Amino acid sequence: MTIQRIDNEIIIRLPGNINTEGVQRLIDFLIYKEATVDSKATQDQVDELSSTINKNWWEQNKVRFLK
Repeated sequence: MTIQRIDNEIIIRLPGNINTEGVQRLIDFLIYKEATVDSKATQDQVDELSSTINKNWWEQNKVRFLK
């Protein structure tokens, strides 16, 4: 594995035989970090929003699972 910083980018090179599932989880985390870098939301606010979204999703989709 090599890591380089070029200008204002970081380049990570990984061997081709690495577990792609783990790499995808890392990429998802980095996308999340990039998307939330300027967020002023607290963890409590994020948790509350997540709970509300999950409840709404379940109400709209539970019939698909409880036939």
